[in-house]
Amino acid sequence: MKLERPEKKTSRRDKRRHCSLALFALLALLGGALDAQQIEDEDLFNKSVEAAFEAVDFYGLSDDPVEVERINRIGYQIARKSGFTKFPFSFHLIDMAIPNAFALPAGHIFVTRGMLRLDLTDDMLAGLLGHEIAHVTDEHFLEMQRRATLLNVLSQVLTVGVLIGASQSDGDTYRARDPDYRYRRGNSSGDIVMGVAATGMMVTELLLRSYSRENEDEADEDGQRYAAAAGFDPDGTRQLMAKMESRLPQDQSFGYWQTHPFFEERVRAAKARKSTLTIKEPSSADDYRRATQKSLLEYVDKNRPPEKTVQMIKDTALAAWPSGAASETLRLENLHLLREAVAETDALLRDYGPVLEAYHDEIDTVVALTPDSPFLGTARDEIVEIREELAKIYPDASKVLEGEVYQTQFLASFLSNFPDSEEAPRVALLLGEAYSRLSREAEAVENFLRAWQADPEGDGGLRARRGLKSLTPYLERLAALQQLAEQEQDPDLSRAAAERLSTLVSTYEDLENGHNFLERFPDSAHAATVTQRQNRLADELYKEIILYQRVGDHAKAVEGIDQILTWAPLSEAASELSESAVIDA
Repeated sequence: MKLERPEKKTSRRDKRRHCSLALFALLALLGGALDAQQIEDEDLFNKSVEAAFEAVDFYGLSDDPVEVERINRIGYQIARKSGFTKFPFSFHLIDMAIPNAFALPAGHIFVTRGMLRLDLTDDMLAGLLGHEIAHVTDEHFLEMQRRATLLNVLSQVLTVGVLIGASQSDGDTYRARDPDYRYRRGNSSGDIVMGVAATGMMVTELLLRSYSRENEDEADEDGQRYAAAAGFDPDGTRQLMAKMESRLPQDQSFGYWQTHPFFEERVRAAKARKSTLTIKEPSSADDYRRATQKSLLEYVDKNRPPEKTVQMIKDTALAAWPSGAASETLRLENLHLLREAVAETDALLRDYGPVLEAYHDEIDTVVALTPDSPFLGTARDEIVEIREELAKIYPDASKVLEGEVYQTQFLASFLSNFPDSEEAPRVALLLGEAYSRLSREAEAVENFLRAWQADPEGDGGLRARRGLKSLTPYLERLAALQQLAEQEQDPDLSRAAAERLSTLVSTYEDLENGHNFLERFPDSAHAATVTQRQNRLADELYKEIILYQRVGDHAKAVEGIDQILTWAPLSEAASELSESAVIDA
């Protein structure tokens, strides 16, 4: 009797994958020319947008325009070849030290600053972005562990986000009140408590929770295929993993390994797949990027999303396609927000330095993209207007300097507005003394050095030098001491700073102090010692957190969690927190 082989049941994943492969093959025949985009699930997209805002608002965005454009350029080349049209993709470079990358269900792709510090080639970055794009196109969020709670978690993040907004003093958008032209992380006590609650859920459920082995394998395979179709070497995926193997601890609790496990098997699979893939001729993604921008701006007009997210969406639309009339309108909107925020302050406290810097940055960008753009004339005319405003302020500001009483904020604004004025060295000296009294050591050292270097043998320069010598024995900030140790004008001062630094690197008590040092001087001879100290301080704080939880002091526990995750994100204590911060359904 002949036995019939039972018919194999096709899984939902297989059906989806077959459709994806068929669409990919069709796109290959058509040259990948599929630029129409839509928002198929508005509820999911709305929640993903607001969840993305919470992550961006908490961690902050990197202000490196070169790397931001690089991520968008490569990301959209790959996204276009995926054939995915359910949601518009967007790419974000967040200011986070841990090397990682992750995706939200509705097309928001995040890469951390720490990941780019691994010096990734374009092919490696293509493999990384292809992998995250594939998590979206393959809809892996539907298959995540406890997937039924995903949208609930996003909703909780949004609820906590409302509480964060309620604790702000003015309730305006992040950009309108920020003359430094970048996203900032809240730092009030209310923001810290609520911020950790919100981002804790975000990180636990969307960043640190691993996909299944099957999901990771599928994302590797599809991501490599997308990268090759976009003109990148699919061996970049293997090269990326090889680099991380040599540069990062191969510990499942460390950064990228938490979200991307099964390392050895994936390296072998990536190497084997490379020989089966053909690198296609690169093609322009300009139309796709334009379509993405159009889709995002139409979403804003149609859906009227919460005001706090509007500026982030517009910035995403600008990054998606930085050229053309719509982009230049967005640029001017941003610049006008900056001008308006400064204009609302007292005339003698208005700081136009960051505003002028932003104007010049945007002009340089547009000159490189479209040198005949009318934006350039408009922006230059507005710079003239700002300089005319400064010219009106200058006489009154100079008169204030003739007196003996002035605010620190006034001195900082004067130096920012008139850096080349004859009063600038004296103002830097006065700022150094003011910051010294306020225990703002890094700013004090920076301004004393500026005054000293401007007139080394003059009265102001000598006074600044004496200020540095008096300050050095009491400095606690490691970065300020390193800066003094590196100056060459006074060998004795350099030696004194170096000696104090050598003592403090193993005895300091402030996690933020060590973090700022490592951020600014990662190649210092003291970097290893500071890293060890960071780990020890984080471990001690973790033990305190456990005690706070046991006695019910949740506010102090949450504040401690925030300190560890913010200032010691690579520590073992941070890993313990990530593993224990599981949200129950």
